[in-house]
Amino acid sequence: MNKIFKTLILSIILLYCFNGQQLWSTAYWNSLKKIPQEEFDKKPTAQVALPNTLTGAEKAAGWELLFDGKTMNKWRNFRKKTIGSSWIINDDAIHLNAKKNPNGHWQAANGGDILTKNEYENFELRLEWKITACGNSGIIYNVVESDQYDFVWQTGPEMQVLDNTCHPDAKYPTHRAGDLYDMIECKYETVKPSGQWNQVRLIIKEGHVEHWLNDKKVVEFQMFDDHWREMIANSKFRDMPGFGKAKKGHISLQDHGDPVWYRNIMIKEL
Repeated sequence: MNKIFKTLILSIILLYCFNGQQLWSTAYWNSLKKIPQEEFDKKPTAQVALPNTLTGAEKAAGWELLFDGKTMNKWRNFRKKTIGSSWIINDDAIHLNAKKNPNGHWQAANGGDILTKNEYENFELRLEWKITACGNSGIIYNVVESDQYDFVWQTGPEMQVLDNTCHPDAKYPTHRAGDLYDMIECKYETVKPSGQWNQVRLIIKEGHVEHWLNDKKVVEFQMFDDHWREMIANSKFRDMPGFGKAKKGHISLQDHGDPVWYRNIMIKEL
């Protein structure tokens, strides 16, 4: 990027600031930090004609829908056989129907983290999510379901779901949208503003993990080696003996108290 163009960008930002307006930080970030071509998805996530359906090519390739837009019968609450009533189908999506309580905070009266009924080991997961303003949720994988664990995050790593513009977690590296929560921050900020759909690809093969957000690879790491154990030791999960050790498990959508939507959820075992 040449100096004239950088000067023009900075001038526009100053003009917006003096007028009391805000720029979308992601657009500014990507204008100043060029993303290498290899970090783009060479085969962008296909857009289906109708939400929560598979194309003929996707069926032939072995994709399976985890949500058909009509029922949530492939999901249930952690350590339960049922799913909480605050998880509903809305806007062609699995939606956590949280409400504001008297102190102004969001809360799902009968929600809780939900997870797939099946377990998965080597797979590619695709889905779309959108979050309410200043909201927080997460996609947690390799979750172990056992009476010795009270929460999904005690065993499973998390791909963060967040409104980066105003949620308090956004000020912490490794707590922003797309991050491996509390362990690895995204190389680039690609998340869209609250209320807009974000596309996810989560790929796990023999412990090698990739987080893709909006067709760009933002996080990549290897589990179960010495570096993985070192990362856990330096995180908030260091005192959780079961964290990050399972090579297969359930996939969970997190109830963090904020309204969130998930749709076009599909998986292919590798």
